[in-house]
Amino acid sequence: MRELGVYLVANTASCTPHSTLEVIRAAVAGGVQWVQLRAKDESAREFHDLALAAGEITRDKAELLINDRVDVYLAARAAGAAVTGVHIGQQDLPVALVRELIGPEAILGLSASTDEQLHAANEAARLIDYLGVGAIRATPTKKDHPTPLGIAGFARAAGISTLPCVAIGSLEATDADILRQSQAAGMAVVRAICAATDPQRATTELINAWEGKK
Repeated sequence: MRELGVYLVANTASCTPHSTLEVIRAAVAGGVQWVQLRAKDESAREFHDLALAAGEITRDKAELLINDRVDVYLAARAAGAAVTGVHIGQQDLPVALVRELIGPEAILGLSASTDEQLHAANEAARLIDYLGVGAIRATPTKKDHPTPLGIAGFARAAGISTLPCVAIGSLEATDADILRQSQAAGMAVVRAICAATDPQRATTELINAWEGKK
């Protein structure tokens, strides 16, 4: 699997002053190639409609993953949306069942933070494409996040995992270099893009930082 780089978690509750679709459009224009759509407060129908609209923005430009809701992913895919996978947490459906439902070609990401979760993911590595590891720092966008790992904790987790690990949790462009040194396959951000005054510029700055460009 290729490097994930800067990975946008488009959390509907965090997209302000711009709408979620405006943020996704700006991020794709800024060069992001991975977008996870997270809609915790919306109904299944609203999430489905948002996925269809987001897919038109990301089609042939970026991967679009659905957060948690395998049903929404399947419905959107059946409707022809350019959704390419799902990202699930530890409290969601079991990995093996999700893989069976979405099929072998879809991308499957899993959140993991503890040693137990990392070792379990290693045992199921053939079913999973990457791990989201964090939170690196406490974040208001996910109230039930595990105890923050810090950069050192992430590096330790990435050393345990046999899968590509994407760091998440209140990350900024200034974290890019140390995360790469810590074996990160990517850095996932929410507010750094969603709450930016200029999401396209923020995306470009993050990507430049990740790629080591001045």
